[in-house]
Amino acid sequence: MGNQELVHLFLCSHGRMLPRWSEAFPEGRAGKIHTVRVSAKFGNVDIVWLRLEQEVPVAMQIERLGPNLRLIPCVVLSDRPTDEEALAAFAAGARGYCNTHTAAQLLIQIAAVVLQGGLWIGESLMQRLVRATSRLQALPSTVATEENEIWSKTLTDREKQVARTLAGGASNKEIARALGITDRTVKAHVGAIFEKLQVRDRLQLSLIVNGRAFRD
Repeated sequence: MGNQELVHLFLCSHGRMLPRWSEAFPEGRAGKIHTVRVSAKFGNVDIVWLRLEQEVPVAMQIERLGPNLRLIPCVVLSDRPTDEEALAAFAAGARGYCNTHTAAQLLIQIAAVVLQGGLWIGESLMQRLVRATSRLQALPSTVATEENEIWSKTLTDREKQVARTLAGGASNKEIARALGITDRTVKAHVGAIFEKLQVRDRLQLSLIVNGRAFRD
């Protein structure tokens, strides 16, 4: 499926590949992780997928990976994902966070983002972060100047509407309702906006639209 040449290591308590993991990465390998640090016995690994054990702090579980595997991009898999757990995972150095039973096609997409140096943040947490950045717009240090609007120069009027609404923390469905367009049309606009502004995700877009991040 496009990632077979990469080495994916799935670590969990039972040390076996789940069906969706195997579907996404047929050549993926599985290993056990317990209280003992995982050593370098797994050889060359491009990405580590860590399935969390219940009732054990996220930071402690990532720490168990040891110095060798902690240098490799890690995606945390959770049976019961929450925003708080996601934040703890990212604080401990994870590059991605998702449900243990995420669909195979999405796992492939997550791997692509993480291996390109990006972060994979779940939809709920992303919405929280986007809304937080939109609130920064009201702070005295943020002044609405013509320079802050440079990002909009290459967008159509409709794309500007979508970008501003999205940067305020709205979901695709909320944008569709607000602007009287279909979800499919919103997705098309979002894709065009990302491409024109060369941003990777909604959080990055929100920072730019709200005047808190500027590209060269």
